[in-house]
Amino acid sequence: MKPELFQKVNASLDTIRPYLEADGGDISLIEITDDMTAVVELHGACSSCNMSHMTMKAGVEHAIKTAVPEIKNVEALRATTMI
Repeated sequence: MKPELFQKVNASLDTIRPYLEADGGDISLIEITDDMTAVVELHGACSSCNMSHMTMKAGVEHAIKTAVPEIKNVEALRATTMI
């Protein structure tokens, strides 16, 4: 079941990816947990944008939950900075 869900969630991310890329960012699906949480990671400009919370709620979470109703939550990994 999980590989199929993973594929469905990735397909939903493909629908919003062009908008993220237009702003210099991207997104990756990291995992789907046993409690049906999709864990994603924002990349590039999206990882440090002060509007990333809005992107997650209004864009990413909406796209995923609409396309894959089995997903109950969407969480973003926090970006790490290397010095």
